[in-house]
Parts: sequence; C-alpha cells; structure tokens
Amino acid sequence: MPSKKAEAAAGFTLRGFEPYKEKKGEEYMNSKQLEHFKGLLLAWKKELMEEVDRTMSHMKDEAANFPDPADRASQEEEFSLELRTRDRERKLIKKIDSTMERIEADDYGFCDACGVEIGIRRLEARPTATLCVDCKTLDEIKEKQIGG
Repeated sequence: MPSKKAEAAAGFTLRGFEPYKEKKGEEYMNSKQLEHFKGLLLAWKKELMEEVDRTMSHMKDEAANFPDPADRASQEEEFSLELRTRDRERKLIKKIDSTMERIEADDYGFCDACGVEIGIRRLEARPTATLCVDCKTLDEIKEKQIGG
C-alpha cells in the first residue's frame, strides 16, 4: 500500500477526482471544465488545511522537554522539517486562492505569457499552472542560464 506522500506525489486522481473527459468539439474552459477545476482546487486546499491542523495538534501533543540533548535536538529537527513543509503548503494555498480568483475572473486556463490554451492535461497535473508547456520550458531555460 503506498504511503500518503507517495499518493500525494502521484496526483489528484487519488483524491477521488477522475480526470476530466473532454467531449469532441467541446469548447475549452466551458462551465463544466471550470467547475471540475474549481472542485479540484477546493479539495486540494481542504486537504492542505487539514494537514496544517494535524501538524499543529501533533506538535502540541509531542512537545516535550527531553533531558537528553540528543533527543531534544532530534525533536527540534523533526519540528523544523514539519514547519518548513507547512510553510511551502501555506504558499501553495495562496497560489490556489489566486487560481480561484482567475477562475472567477474567467481568466483560467490560458498562458500568461502568450495567451494560448494551457491544456486540460497540464492543468490536471498542475491546476495552478499559469504558463503553457512551451513558455514554462523557455522560462526554465532562462532561469538555468541566469542562475547557473
């Protein structure tokens, strides 16, 4: 049985969402598609918020003042890693919120750089995507050239 982290890495279909099945000739980002992605984003956000709650209760329950410095250091390192993970998830929640705003503004699913359709499959893999595959690839190439 896969771990929770492996399931999370595998994608959203494991959370009870089936991939959107496009119909032939269907208009891109119609109301059914937007509802699908809205539901996907809300479920993802809910899951992240539940994880935050679990972390907080875990840290409260597990917080102990160990007399042994090695035990105390291990616990502090564990808490530090959890907090870093939650911080990344907090940023992701903000990104989900801004994506929800894009849906409400009828601006979802189109590339910020060139304006073409991002594509249903790419949005299934990364619902918060704002760039099409080509523009994202160019962006990453530029980033490598500048950074490294």
